[in-house]
Amino acid sequence: MINREDMLELTRRMTPKRNCFTRIAGCYMDKEGENLGTFNTNFLNLPIQEKEKNMAIAKTIPFSPTNENLKLYAFSKEKMGKDSMWQLLMAMKSGWLKNDALMEIFYEMIAAKYQTEEDYAVMVFHACYDVPVKGTDKERQDESEEVYDFLICAVCSMEGEFEPGEPKCGFLFPAFTDRSSDSNHIAVFQSDLEHPHKEIEKILGCQ
Repeated sequence: MINREDMLELTRRMTPKRNCFTRIAGCYMDKEGENLGTFNTNFLNLPIQEKEKNMAIAKTIPFSPTNENLKLYAFSKEKMGKDSMWQLLMAMKSGWLKNDALMEIFYEMIAAKYQTEEDYAVMVFHACYDVPVKGTDKERQDESEEVYDFLICAVCSMEGEFEPGEPKCGFLFPAFTDRSSDSNHIAVFQSDLEHPHKEIEKILGCQ
């Protein structure tokens, strides 16, 4: 189960003044999965309006109703081996999304199985959160407990030419469990619970 307070703690770092994002990368696809263009840039270099727009997209994932639209899934040992999506995500995270070859592989894996009747964008964010220590009375302390290094992915329908809309599905990886990084799990987001993109679970290899 996902702790709602953990997710709210993350979203409080997703504002222009308390920004936790380091980099943003993405790919625009047509409904057949053909690559229409990619981008990869330092998040801090974006104009303020672009920062706010992209933060809103990323924030949708952890801010969504926990254990309803955002659910926790596990990776089996078999799905954490060589050439797995888990291994690719770990490499993308450790490289802060800077390796374009890895990003291209990721986009291709999404396009191969993602089902849609409209053009879409795959948006990937890298972020670092310096998790503060909490005392026994749950009051925040000054020192850091750990640095939570994570990815958020949002698959969005296109509202216009190269203009992503609301996320349809996505994920937070690694999961943020008990205020700590949990690479054995992933939090998967679905915007429409009546018509979810169940294929995203198959793409990720989680269960």
